[in-house]
Amino acid sequence: MRVHIPVQLRWSDLDAYGHVNNVQVLRLLEEVRVVAFWQADDETERDGMPQTAVIDARLGSSTLSIIARTEIEYLKTIEYRRRPLDVQVWVGRLGGADLDVCYEIWSPAGTEPAELYARAVTTVAMVDATTMLPRRLRSEEREAWSPYIEETIRFKRRGA
Repeated sequence: MRVHIPVQLRWSDLDAYGHVNNVQVLRLLEEVRVVAFWQADDETERDGMPQTAVIDARLGSSTLSIIARTEIEYLKTIEYRRRPLDVQVWVGRLGGADLDVCYEIWSPAGTEPAELYARAVTTVAMVDATTMLPRRLRSEEREAWSPYIEETIRFKRRGA
């Protein structure tokens, strides 16, 4: 099962070629990851949060979520739109102390035909904030994320 996170583009996301810059795409994925996996700061924010948002990432938290790797495959250029993009996110793998977060960036929900702009996978490691060593995924994290496990993204490779 996937979580759908609407992401509004900003005019500043565009580069000199008139499309969303590759660095900005990485920032959009970061925003999606925070919404999908980090707990809200207060109860009023939690109402709209997905059930996957279980990491306490506030200052002083006992856990850090560190990015170990990101791979992005750009399929089409993303031009500026006023309607939010539909970014779909799911878990491609739950490891001992890390997980693979998979994303697909789609045209706004309801757009026909729907266009897939990019696919990505980020490996997120859970690190103990005191020791700075990896920590095992907790049972509540595994429970929250297990329904969202799907096959991971298989990237096209040149020469393969």
